[in-house]
Amino acid sequence: MPAIAMDQIVALSKRRGFIFPGSEIYGGLQGAYDFGPLGVELKNNITNEWWRANVYERDDMEGLDAAILMNRLVWKYSGHEETFNDPLVDCRNCKSRWRADHIQGVCPNCGSRDLTEPRAFNMMFKTQVGPIADAESFAYLRPETAQGIFANFANVLATTARKLPFGIAQIGKAFRNEINPRNFLFRVREFDQMEIEFFVMPGSDEEWHQRWLEDRLSWWERIGVPRERITIYDVPADELAHYSKRTYDLMYDYPSIGVQEVEGIANRTDYDLGSHSKDQANLNLTARVNENNDSTTRLNYFDQATNRHVVPYVIEPSAGVGRCMLAVLCEAYDEQMVKAPAPEKLQAAADALGAFVKSVGRNEKIAAENRAVLLERAEAIAGTLAERLPEVEALLAMPGADAIEVGKKLRGQVQPILDESFRTVLHLRPRIAPVKVAVFPLKRNHEQIVATAKQIRRQLQSDGDMRTVYDDTGAIGKLYRRQDEIGTPFCVTVDFDTIGEGKDHSLAGTVTVRDRDTMAQERVPIAELQQYVQERLK
Repeated sequence: MPAIAMDQIVALSKRRGFIFPGSEIYGGLQGAYDFGPLGVELKNNITNEWWRANVYERDDMEGLDAAILMNRLVWKYSGHEETFNDPLVDCRNCKSRWRADHIQGVCPNCGSRDLTEPRAFNMMFKTQVGPIADAESFAYLRPETAQGIFANFANVLATTARKLPFGIAQIGKAFRNEINPRNFLFRVREFDQMEIEFFVMPGSDEEWHQRWLEDRLSWWERIGVPRERITIYDVPADELAHYSKRTYDLMYDYPSIGVQEVEGIANRTDYDLGSHSKDQANLNLTARVNENNDSTTRLNYFDQATNRHVVPYVIEPSAGVGRCMLAVLCEAYDEQMVKAPAPEKLQAAADALGAFVKSVGRNEKIAAENRAVLLERAEAIAGTLAERLPEVEALLAMPGADAIEVGKKLRGQVQPILDESFRTVLHLRPRIAPVKVAVFPLKRNHEQIVATAKQIRRQLQSDGDMRTVYDDTGAIGKLYRRQDEIGTPFCVTVDFDTIGEGKDHSLAGTVTVRDRDTMAQERVPIAELQQYVQERLK
């Protein structure tokens, strides 16, 4: 079952080294996160899968890595200086600051309706260029990667001799000065984007828009987010961006924060290439663009079949890596019972949960709405407590639960049962798992077993191009649980049989391979181990 509360993912990410709060030793910086040892592996694997699917496995795509800093005129003619704004309000009561379109006239912090009038706030970060700080010496950190592709359209066309339709793909950093960063990786100020600008003949754009919708849904399934978990939102005309003819937003139901966008697939018409072109009056543009007297190039395409110049339409699939990674983690997260809890411990937990329910029902300090939700969730858990024990931690993280003193006792009763009877596992697709194989010695102070285990780890990683780790810091059962929690598909154990000192000499030269999802174990010859793993990673 996927995660039911974002707190589960946040706690796991910090505990196991996926994601850390940025600058944490100095109190952090809102909207900034660091990817830890496992997080950077997962992020790289996701972006590699995206690049493989969209560049290597297609014959109509080129790659690009454009500069983060660009001439300010790019952002003038792209429309960002004029339109990339959020409505900003301040609460006069508590001095907090919010986006006006997110709060319905009420301060989320203190409940006051005494707010300032909305004012426009441009979300692009400015930075100084050169040694002199004046009105002409600044640039913007790019708020999206798309404009670097449009600015390089003529360069790519000239150097690759591509014919329509074709696309340009890019993965890179973008920056947005969000008013109120929130919800973990979902809304941050620095993030990575995976973007494609796919150039097509005018008139074929609607067909290509549909084709890209299907391609992108297939890719999400490929990395572990099933199609049925994604809602397609056909953005209404009155909500479309100024450049869009039609946009599909792919929406994922995140725990705690609800249904939110993970990817947009927009039909941008000829707006972007037309906006950045010179001689606009001679291009037969369909989009309304601002007059451009600064561009040095006509961003068009000569169609030999019709013997005319055209400005291509653009289909843009665009996804944030952080939001993608968050959806993958939420979907992969699971807490499974591996043995039935002891009856007396389960009864103690049931009694503590009953006391919690009574205390919630009597506590008038909790808002009525929060109290009702708490009671509903607690009673649902109590109905099948043995299977739903992992949900107790999410229950105690809900609004209002911290006001219930007996919640501490409930947590104290439940945590030992979870440690004994449940395992946390990330059912990540093997290709994107941060670690592919973990190798353990059955006895960590046995010289030959340890040497064999370390040699296997080196061989798998160097020859198989797969992240492999060696671990001897606990009993085998504990090591299994640790690897389950980070999503490692396979664990390999080197034992006395492996080195020919066990009771069954026919097992010499073999190791035990344990599957993460089924927990099944199989003896595999060391000589065949690399092939065994690689076949299953596919």
